[in-house]
Amino acid sequence: MAVYWSNLAMVTSVVVYLLALAAFAAEWAAARRLEPLAAPAGILVAAGAGGPGALEEVADDPAATSPADERARLRTDMFGRMGLGLMVIAWACHLAGVVFRGVAADRFPWGNMYEFVTMALLLVVTFYLVMAFRGMRWLGLPVALLTAIGQGLAVTVFYVAVAPLVPALHSVWFVVHIVVAATAGAAFNVGGLLSILYLLKSRAERRETVRGYLAKLPSSTRIDELAYRFHAFAFPLWTFAIAAGSVWAEYAWGRFWGWDPKETWSLVTWVVYAGYLHARATAGWRGKRAAVVAIIGVACFWFNFIGINLLVSGLHSYAGI
Repeated sequence: MAVYWSNLAMVTSVVVYLLALAAFAAEWAAARRLEPLAAPAGILVAAGAGGPGALEEVADDPAATSPADERARLRTDMFGRMGLGLMVIAWACHLAGVVFRGVAADRFPWGNMYEFVTMALLLVVTFYLVMAFRGMRWLGLPVALLTAIGQGLAVTVFYVAVAPLVPALHSVWFVVHIVVAATAGAAFNVGGLLSILYLLKSRAERRETVRGYLAKLPSSTRIDELAYRFHAFAFPLWTFAIAAGSVWAEYAWGRFWGWDPKETWSLVTWVVYAGYLHARATAGWRGKRAAVVAIIGVACFWFNFIGINLLVSGLHSYAGI
C-alpha cells in the first residue's frame, strides 16, 4: 500500500509542477506587456534587490504607471502567486512520495538513481520555497522547469521497484554520504539556475533593454552574488561527500579510491567548482566567465548522477535504473 501511495504522490507532484511551470510562464509572458517604470535606473536596481514588494511600491506611484499598466502588473503578480501556491502543493506531494517510498522500503529511500534524483529535486524546491517566502519568488520559472523535467524523467524512465539495499550500502556512511551529496547537489543546481538568470539579466543591462519580467529581477550584480553564495555553501559539502564516500569505499570494497567512473566524475565536478571559487577569490572573476563555469559544473554534476549510470558500468552500478 505504501508503494501505491508513494507512486501516486510522485506522479501527482509531476502534474502539479507542470501546472506551476505554466503559471510561471504566464507570469513571464504577462510581464512582457509592462511599461518600463518611470524611475531612475539606480532606483530600479535597488527595488529589484529588495524583492517584488519594493517594485510594487514604485509601481503604485500614479505618476509612474498608467491604469492599463497597473492592471498588467496585477495580472503578472496573480500568475506569480498562483505559481508559488502550486509549487507548495507539488512540494507537499513530492515530500509525501519520498516518505512513503521510505516506509515501503523500510529504509532510507536513497538506494538507487530514482530515489536520489527525487530526493535532490525535493531539496531544490525546498531551497526555492525558503527563498520565495523571503522575497525571491522570481526564480520560480527555472526551478519549476527543472523539477518538472527531473521528476517526469524519474517517474517514467528512472523508476525501479522497491528492493532491499545491496550489501555495500549497509553502512552508516550510506546516510551521511547521500544526504550531504544531495544537499550539495541541490545548492549547486540553484546556483546554476541563478547563473543562467545572471547571463540573461546582464545581457539585457549591457544592451539597455531591461524590460518585461527581467525588470522584476534584482540587478545582475545581486544575482551573481546570490549564485556565489550558493556555490560557496555547496562546495564544502561536496568535498565532505567525497571524503565520506572514500571512507565508505574502504568499508565496502577495501580501498579508499579506485578511479571508478562515478568516483572520477565526482572528482571532475569538484575540480570545476574548485576552479570557480578559486578564480573568484584570486583572479577576481565575476560575471559572465564565472557564470559559464558554474553552468559547466552543474552539467558535470548531472552527468555524474545520470549519464554515468546510463552509459558506464562500474562499482556504483547498483545506483542505476
